Amino acid sequence: MSQLDELKKYTTVVADTGDIESIKKFAPQDATTNPSLVLKAAQLPQYQALIADAIGKARRQGGSPETQLINACDQVAVDIGTEVLRHVPGRISTEVDARFAWDRGMCVSKARKLIQMYEKNGIGPERILIKLAATWEGIRAAEELEQSGINCNLTLLFSFAQARACAEAGVFLISPFVGRIYDWYQKNQPQSEYQVDSDPGVVSVRQIYQYYKS
Repeated sequence: MSQLDELKKYTTVVADTGDIESIKKFAPQDATTNPSLVLKAAQLPQYQALIADAIGKARRQGGSPETQLINACDQVAVDIGTEVLRHVPGRISTEVDARFAWDRGMCVSKARKLIQMYEKNGIGPERILIKLAATWEGIRAAEELEQSGINCNLTLLFSFAQARACAEAGVFLISPFVGRIYDWYQKNQPQSEYQVDSDPGVVSVRQIYQYYKS
């Protein structure tokens, strides 16, 4: 039995990729993407027809070159997410552009647009998580979306304060950045080595977990 099989006994495995072959190989329950992962996946040969189709749809929708580019990028993200969902039984997390992290209205608008695009692909909102930055505005946007039946995954989460605000807003899922917390401490308070129990990222997530379970 592999380490992955052992992990599956105790937790839900989520693939952080758009690579279908990896998803087929490791059989995760859910998957998540972000713009960098979508870009990486879009360079794979099997997605070239999908890219061409997304560009064609964006051109037919019209608008300025910038609008067409935005629409094409959204279409690629949704179409890759749709393809991923053919191979996982759970959900796909699709990210709202982090440039909207400080704009509640744009977060909500973009989230609703992505849900509508998935629905056109035959995918219901119950299989989608909208990935938002855990800024104050992002959390407020998630609160509004959750109240309308659109579940959210809050990312760029580095602190207990953010996690608590997400809980109070009724957010479906949070994604603490364990490794990035560790990186910050190594840069600002360097040590030769952190033990697992003292790793700042682990300590942070343990505190968050205990709060959520209390």
